[in-house]
Amino acid sequence: MAAKKSKAELFLELAKPDENGVSRWVDASEFTGKYGELKFGNGASWARKERALAQKYIVELDKSITPGNGIDRIRLNGKNDGDYSQHIRSDIKQAIRQKRCVILGTSSPEVDHKNGRKNESRVMRNEEQKLSDFQPLSKAANDAKRQFCKECKKTGIRYDAKQLGYPISYYAGGPVHSGKEDGCIGCFWYDPLEFRRHLEEKK
Repeated sequence: MAAKKSKAELFLELAKPDENGVSRWVDASEFTGKYGELKFGNGASWARKERALAQKYIVELDKSITPGNGIDRIRLNGKNDGDYSQHIRSDIKQAIRQKRCVILGTSSPEVDHKNGRKNESRVMRNEEQKLSDFQPLSKAANDAKRQFCKECKKTGIRYDAKQLGYPISYYAGGPVHSGKEDGCIGCFWYDPLEFRRHLEEKK
């Protein structure tokens, strides 16, 4: 009898990533029949960063299609080579979680990469991470930022803070994201505290 395949193996069979570790978007509706075990429960546990799949591949989840916070589809967008993981060092997690959300002021925040594109090579290396690379955001704020970052990556246009009633759109740079590692600097979501500090300086 053939050994039962793990959920990671089932997903790889379904998604069929290429030699670079890039797959198509796999819709959650495809998790039926032999792939029924892949149905998303609480936070897609089988695709979490500490799991075997995310240790080998960059896993992207899309929640933007249907209302609510459910995961609509998933894809692989390249291979993790070991040094460039999206993990966050434990001491940084501990320090951030003791703070309050920089937007809502609530406790027990999530640990957010300031750079929503996660394209900074230094920050992706755990040993080179700095506390200042991250910030505390409530789940609600982090979910909102994640959605706006998705839109930015799709369109190349950065979030305009005037939508929140602020008198300026960005404290550095313009509406078009450069695609470079520092391309998020100046956006409200990159660092709300720094954004507000620049507002104070303009008074």
